[in-house]
Order: sequence, then C-alpha cells, then structure tokens
Amino acid sequence: MHRVAVTGLGGITAIGNSPTAIFDAALAAASGVKRAPELATGAVVPLVASANFDVDSVVPRVRTIPMDRSTALALAAARQAVADSGLDISAAPEQTGVYWGTGMGSVATLENAYDQVFNRNNWKLRPTTVITMMYSAPAAQISLEFGITGPTPTYTVACASSAIAIGEAMRAIQHGYIDRAIVGGSDAMLTRGTFAAWGALRTLAKEDPVDAARSCKPFDEDRSGFVLGEGAGALVLENAEHARRRGATIYAELAGYGLTSDARHISDPSSDGQVRAIDVALRSAGVDRGDIGYINAHGTATSVGDRTETAAIKEIFGDRATHIPVSSTKAIHGHVMGATGVVEFMIALLALRHGVIPPTAHLAHPDPQLGMDFVPGAARHGVRLGAIMSNTFAFGGTNAVLVARDAAQRL
Repeated sequence: MHRVAVTGLGGITAIGNSPTAIFDAALAAASGVKRAPELATGAVVPLVASANFDVDSVVPRVRTIPMDRSTALALAAARQAVADSGLDISAAPEQTGVYWGTGMGSVATLENAYDQVFNRNNWKLRPTTVITMMYSAPAAQISLEFGITGPTPTYTVACASSAIAIGEAMRAIQHGYIDRAIVGGSDAMLTRGTFAAWGALRTLAKEDPVDAARSCKPFDEDRSGFVLGEGAGALVLENAEHARRRGATIYAELAGYGLTSDARHISDPSSDGQVRAIDVALRSAGVDRGDIGYINAHGTATSVGDRTETAAIKEIFGDRATHIPVSSTKAIHGHVMGATGVVEFMIALLALRHGVIPPTAHLAHPDPQLGMDFVPGAARHGVRLGAIMSNTFAFGGTNAVLVARDAAQRL
C-alpha cells in the first residue's frame, strides 16, 4: 500500500480566495455571512456566505462551453492547488486523476433555464445548456485544463461529496491505480429557488438580531441552523514516494478514510453510523485514538446535528473526548454543501501544519448538554498536533471521515 501525501492546496470561499486567506480568517473568526435582499423569497431575506470572486476572470485553457459559476470556482481552486504543488501533470497525464464532489451541481444554470422556459416562454435554450449544468462539468473542465487522461469521477452525495472524492482518490493512489490526483469539490447554489427549498426544510439559521454575520452558532445554546455558502476547494494528492523524490512540499499524510451509511432516516442523523465511520477512518490510518489532537466537526449548528455528532465523538474517544479541541468553521464560511468536506479538511490540514487550532465562532453560550471543548473565543497557538480528523455527515445518512497525520512522522 502506497502512502499518500498532500502537496497542493487551493480554495475560494466567503472568507478568502486562497488557502492562506481562508485559514487566517478561520483563526480570526472573521465571518463571511451577510444578508442578501436580492435573493429574498417573499418577506424572508436570506443569509448567505458568498464568495467575493469574479468568475469571469477564469478563462479556461480549452474554450469549449460556457461555465456555470460552480465550475469556474472549481477550475480556479484547482489551478491554485496545482500551482502550489509544483506538479508537472504533462509528464504523466494517464497516471493523474480528477476526483470531484458537488452536492447540487450547476444549479444556477438549471434555474436560469427554467426561468427562460416557464416564466419568459423562451423555449430556445442555448445548445450547451445540458453540458454546462451536468454534475460532472467541473471534473471535465479540470481534466481539459490540465490534459488529464486518468480517471475523472464525480461524486454527488450531498454535503459528503468532496470528502468522499478525497477518500476515494486516496484509495486509488494507495493501491497503485494512479500516482496523483486533483481532488475536491465545488458548489454555487445561492439562488432564489434554492433558498425557497432550504427555507421549507427549516434548517437555515435565523438572523442574529444584533449582527447578521453572527447568525450561525454551532454548539451554542442559541443555535438555529446553518447559512448556505458557496465556494470550491482543491487538493493535490500524490504517491508519497514520488512526492519525496521530486522534492515537493508535503503538507501532511492523508492516512485514513471512513465511509458508512446510517440506513435509518434520510435527514435524521444516527450517531451509530458516525461512530462506525470514525472507527474505520482511525483504523485505516493506523492512528491511535489518543493521537488525534484536533477535530474539525461537521458542526451544522442544528440542534439534532450537533447533539448527534457530539455523542459519536464521546462514544469513540471515551473520557478523553472532553479534552480534544473540536471546532466548526461553518459559522464563518457557511455550509458549502459539496465543497464543505474539502474546505474544512484543508483548514484542519493547515491547523496540523502550523500548530494553531481555529475557534468555533459566535460561541457565546456553549450548550452544557454537549459538554466538550469547542474552542470558544480565540484560536489556540503553539499546539503540537500529531494527527487531525475531519467529519462530514450528509443528508441521506452518509458519513465520511478523513484523518491526516504529521508528515514528519512517517514520510
């Protein structure tokens, strides 16, 4: 089994347009959440975590079709990650893959098409509509950009999509099917139709009466749900031996991956399924439970979600659970759906590399029933972390967990 190194990072979110900017904002608890009156449905003004990024600046190397916003964000993040890695993909394009995740695909393109047909009675849509809005468009565009001829699968498993893409690419490299991969996820679903649907589900945060930016409050007594975000995150994964040989900067070893299903309820999570996913991830990584120094939680700020995840962590880690720093960064970058797994894992990787743990923002009144160290208030500097874990638990009952360790330990 080959070991897997993370050698490149890229990201665009509401809190920054680069991994460094994203991590700095996470440490400062600087929120990207704001009101969006232009997306109001009726009397409700939605809260959003939108990326301040001009997608028109993303010009693909191969001009084939227009790109949805989600695809442009994906390509921009992938370019960052490849540049950061210094990887020459052209040297072995057939040994390179693209493993991508998206929860809602190119929903803006789809919604625009519906608007043209049903509201404007315009049935002459662009001939590229289908291939612009297909869920695999980001992976295809990244493949075209870099001339990648290896596998390019797309995973759409709600908010676990990009975590699964990372884990499956890891397995492909471990077993020698490919030597390296661009992995990650993207979503850009900040549309009126999307907000109407999510509003009906009653999982979105209520606006904070004092400061809208503080509306998402994971693990707080006053939590009321999450804020929809948009963005993309990308990593370059490589066979660790190859990465060492070419002198690449190695951020961490991607060591473990657990994937389970609850098979209980499509929207009500089960701690049993989460426990099994965490256990599989730790065992596959060969990491002792005592080695985990930080957990980036799924932490959606819903009552049932936070309670279920906390119960799972306590069952796995026992008495030590209350001493492990656990934080949720969704409070500031929003729930990025298909990209949330990669964005949060990237933040956890940077925490591991720099020995700094990001706080859970807006945590004024920690829920005493949860009773864990949620890193309230401020980041913790100078922390020695041997290994980190990132949880992503999706509607449909899918649980994906990633574990990384300090590269200096084994690579």
